[in-house]
Amino acid sequence: MRRLPKSLLLASLSKPFLRRNREPLPLLRPPPRPLPRVLPFAARTLAAPAAPPPEAAPAAQSDGFALLEAAQLREAADDHQEALALAIKALEPLQASHGGWSLPVARTLRLAGAAASRLGRLTDSLDSLNAAADIIDSLEAGDAEVAAVGAAVHEQLARTKTAMGRRWDAASDLMRAMELKAVFLEKGSLELGNAYKDVAEAYRGVLACDKALPLCLEALEIARNHFGGDSQEVAKVRQLLATIYAGSGRNEEALEQYEIVRMVYERLGLDVELSLAETDVAMVLVLLGRSEEAMDVLKRVINRAGKESEERALAFVAMANILCIQDRKADSKRCLEIAREILDTKISVSPLQVAQVYAEMSMLYETMIEFEVALCLMKKTLVFLDGVSEMQHIQGSISARMGWLLLKTERVDEAVPYLQSAIEKLKNCFGPLHFGLGFAYKHLGDAYLAMNQSESAIKYFTIAKDIINATYGPKHEDTIDTIQSIANAYGVMGSYKQAMDYQEQVIDAYESCGPGAFEELREAQRLRYQLKIKARGLPHACFPANSLPTKFQDRE
Repeated sequence: MRRLPKSLLLASLSKPFLRRNREPLPLLRPPPRPLPRVLPFAARTLAAPAAPPPEAAPAAQSDGFALLEAAQLREAADDHQEALALAIKALEPLQASHGGWSLPVARTLRLAGAAASRLGRLTDSLDSLNAAADIIDSLEAGDAEVAAVGAAVHEQLARTKTAMGRRWDAASDLMRAMELKAVFLEKGSLELGNAYKDVAEAYRGVLACDKALPLCLEALEIARNHFGGDSQEVAKVRQLLATIYAGSGRNEEALEQYEIVRMVYERLGLDVELSLAETDVAMVLVLLGRSEEAMDVLKRVINRAGKESEERALAFVAMANILCIQDRKADSKRCLEIAREILDTKISVSPLQVAQVYAEMSMLYETMIEFEVALCLMKKTLVFLDGVSEMQHIQGSISARMGWLLLKTERVDEAVPYLQSAIEKLKNCFGPLHFGLGFAYKHLGDAYLAMNQSESAIKYFTIAKDIINATYGPKHEDTIDTIQSIANAYGVMGSYKQAMDYQEQVIDAYESCGPGAFEELREAQRLRYQLKIKARGLPHACFPANSLPTKFQDRE
């Protein structure tokens, strides 16, 4: 079994507001025009209705806009419940005066969606905002007023989806909001630059660095034109650019950006920001194999930072990582102990930041085979993050790692719910084909196989194979190992024909890898032979093996 990659943790709060007799939002899903649109909760229809009597139209328009304005005032005053009620009341007169497929109705639905989201009624919010987005799409493209309302709708959609843990979908909505802003904002404007940065940050958060890079470069150019190259504002965009380069494996370019950021913060006398930037520099130096330089940088941070500061704790965690790589486990553990002593005093002040650092520390303990300490820290982290829907990407990653550790320590029944939770959260946060999701499915298959539920195991192994193959290709060891797992599961079921088919796929894959895969190929051929004699009913057959050769497992 393989550890989930660290990048899952490097890759954002509202609890449901329970209220009795809550007023339902209209659910608006547009049929093909010009069919009328039925509002199922209110027995009303969204359509371009017959023209009202001349004296009724001005009255309906006046009533609708008065209610909408009142709703906006209540929302500005943080009275979200009243704002929601007023927005819903405004819909009927606005439909009467303007028709359902109109800009005023879209504005009202956006306001209702925003209020519902702040009340924790996320499903209602999503329904209302999706309806508003559909109306915007039906209106004249290129109109500045339509684009402005549309941008606000999609920004709120992104916030609602983020609160639901759907960060992958939220990034697409931010992208659409930016495209609409480009219709009515001046090219090169600061607001448009901020939109580029927000979308780049969202795509970086779901590890889509290829989409994030051009957007971040555009944001950097705009920020430089407005603030100058040596400003703190530009340095922040450069930090984002550096994380995108690092996420793309372009570590030299990441280091170059971090060095520029470091010099800017040093020149401006921003010690906290400087310490955090230098910690980032150290981590990139480690990736480049320059560990001694990284240690020197971290020592400088530790000497500069306050004794009980978060940046000092982060530097000790980074130092522990280097010492772990150098196999200096005792020194690494001491650094982690110092970091924990500092962080334990910060929990009440910044629990989310502390939780993320605890997650990093747990991975180091896991690497040092301190599984119980790692599990303890992971459970502690999940407690901190409980109910914080914007942090589901971290919850999903931690749950996946906990599931794997519990599986490895033969606590299969405990592993399954963590793996199931991880799959749900990772799918929402990173999309259906993210590599971390593939490993979570693989480990869930391992768990079901250990519980003698071979059919369920095959189902999850097959999903895992498709994801891992799409990420790494057919010759990658993880792809081949997953195919081997499918063969094993079919062998356990006694479905020897299917098992043999998958075993042949394993052999073909290793043969295509050349001489470097000789031992793995020999093991796969041995398993094929065992399958053959097992199919004949011979009692001395030994199949399946747990996975691949012992040497291969040790390397993991």
